[in-house]
Amino acid sequence: MDNGMESMLDTYLFETNSLLDNLDEMLMKDEKLGDFSPDDVNEIFRIMHTIKGSSAMMEFGSLSSIAHHIEDLFFYIRDKGIDSLDPQHKKELFNLMFRSEDCLRGEVEKVENGEPLETNLDGFVAEINNFLKKISGAATEEPPADTPAASVPANEPGAADSASSLPDNLPDDKSAVCFIHVFLDEGIGMENLRAFMIVNALKECDLDFRYYPENMESNPDSCSSIIENGFFMAFESVEIASKASDLLRTQGHIRSYELVEIQEEEPVPEPPAPAPAEPSAAESSAPAPQEQTKSAPKQTVPAKQAQGTPVKQNLISVSLMKLDSLQNLVGEIVITESMVTSSPELNQLSRDAYDNFMKSARQLRKLTDDLQDISMSLRMVPISGVFQKMSRIVRDMRQKLGKDVKLTLIGEDTEVDKTIVDSIQDPIMHMVRNAMDHGIEDTADQRIQAGKSAQGEIVLSASHTSSEVVISIADDGKGMNPEKLLAKARDKGLLTKPESQYSRKEALGLVMLPGFSTNQTVTEFSGRGVGMDVVKKNVESVGGTVSLSSEEGRGTTFTMTIPLTLAIMDGMKVTVGKSIFTIAIANIRQSFKITPEEVLRDENGCEIVERMGSFYPVIRLHQFYNIETEVTNLADGILLWVETSDRSFCLFVDELLGEQQVVVKPLPAFLNYFNLKDFGISGCTILGDGNISIILDIQSLHGAALENI
Repeated sequence: MDNGMESMLDTYLFETNSLLDNLDEMLMKDEKLGDFSPDDVNEIFRIMHTIKGSSAMMEFGSLSSIAHHIEDLFFYIRDKGIDSLDPQHKKELFNLMFRSEDCLRGEVEKVENGEPLETNLDGFVAEINNFLKKISGAATEEPPADTPAASVPANEPGAADSASSLPDNLPDDKSAVCFIHVFLDEGIGMENLRAFMIVNALKECDLDFRYYPENMESNPDSCSSIIENGFFMAFESVEIASKASDLLRTQGHIRSYELVEIQEEEPVPEPPAPAPAEPSAAESSAPAPQEQTKSAPKQTVPAKQAQGTPVKQNLISVSLMKLDSLQNLVGEIVITESMVTSSPELNQLSRDAYDNFMKSARQLRKLTDDLQDISMSLRMVPISGVFQKMSRIVRDMRQKLGKDVKLTLIGEDTEVDKTIVDSIQDPIMHMVRNAMDHGIEDTADQRIQAGKSAQGEIVLSASHTSSEVVISIADDGKGMNPEKLLAKARDKGLLTKPESQYSRKEALGLVMLPGFSTNQTVTEFSGRGVGMDVVKKNVESVGGTVSLSSEEGRGTTFTMTIPLTLAIMDGMKVTVGKSIFTIAIANIRQSFKITPEEVLRDENGCEIVERMGSFYPVIRLHQFYNIETEVTNLADGILLWVETSDRSFCLFVDELLGEQQVVVKPLPAFLNYFNLKDFGISGCTILGDGNISIILDIQSLHGAALENI
């Protein structure tokens, strides 16, 4: 695929996914209200029309076919009015639209993954057509429609052929110069609406013509006439008829069409001849008086657009790869700016020259900070898109499980880095499904007996802290019993220490172990012991943590704490021997010095220190990484009290160099062989003096170091 086609495909996928997200949001909102609004009916019609056209252009037949038939359905609903459907039909329409959306999304995913598209959609298309027949009553009209079809082949010329003789049933239109005679495919049903859709599509292209039968859109009886004799479009210009003839090739359900010229009226097309000698605006004076009154309003629009300014564009779509490149470039600028301002050659400047340089450097720092903030904000997207998908999951599970549950969304405007949003969608989905299947009681009677409302509730919320986003999924269901969880884990052989040594928090955390499930039977949604361990793994892969709290009979709350961005972080630089490490400020609770008397030993002989009434193990970085250093006495160095998720400990380092905002660089690919991420190393950064500093991952460092203590 060349760059041009790849760019078109990216644009197509972005626009189609955006349209489907918009469709899903409308369907969820309208289903809660129990009805479609007229504006939403028009919007759904436009969405399907757009998807049909763009998919046909990209030659994705399955997508174009589904969208085309849904467009036909909503054309009828738009024409007749949504109030023409009874409540049962509206309920069926909602279910049909949700299945259509799923089908379209499935095909789009195949396009994204490079998989072949579905070639046989006859069953689903028939379901859409049957529903259209049901709401229109066309099923009773279809049998007679097939009978006269045998007379159609008599008028079956090739497409756009000029007629040598005039048809007997030509409409009586004195001002028409030529006609286009159109025949539709046999047995398609609702021929009057199909014909009107074709007419409407051509009129949307600013073509001026009349059509016969004139009342085809409102008169179902015109079906038999169109089946037997086709329908006509009357034009006052051969040029317009020629344009219409070209456009007819893009329309569906057309068996054949014929251009019929009226020989006596051939001189009429001559008036356009003087047009090239005059300004383009003068073309409006060329038609006859009757035509001028009709077409004048239409011609004012192009004239205005040609002379006026372009329509204001507020949003543009940008490739994520370009944003990544911009982020990397800004990171390099930040590093270079730091290298310049900390250059040792500055000490050779005079006092006045040094002051002037530092004044300019401060202005440069302000500009680079602003540039950095803007480049980061470009990648920030609201989490509402993920939250909206959860509404759909709750809706589908509510129907399949028969549970009355409402989903409450809080803080859906919270913005997170695009990369992180993509990474946390699956974890949030697993936790919402877990709350629906495991958390909420099976029946309303069980909830009422427990003193709760009959309707369950899941609250999905997001909020910002200084450098993190906190997402919580809370339900008011059954909650968890730590003792039962321990017993279940014991039966599955998942315990790593005696049951009596597990705290309540550790017991609840067992649900995130691979292979652990509280369901006794395997269902469509759970019971296989996968899901929650994937949640933990995915969240930790983006530098986040997962914790849960639960009270039996009151409900369960899962909390995810995730960094705003993975590209830039506020870090504390520390030294161990000649090595420089960077630790995220968000993980540091306190830094302090101690005396030898404050250091204690636990039952295993490991060093521990007391902080705020609790004791924490001490990890000596120089011992863990086998680094040579002269600072080996705890009283001579610095202790950093660090914390991540439910893990807290103290790091012993030589000294603190200070806080600095650093650009996170991934480790070179060849180092992946050594699994450095399992030993507390998550990446690196380039300091202002050109040195490389290792970025420590506190969570994996805790696990790796304790195994060696």
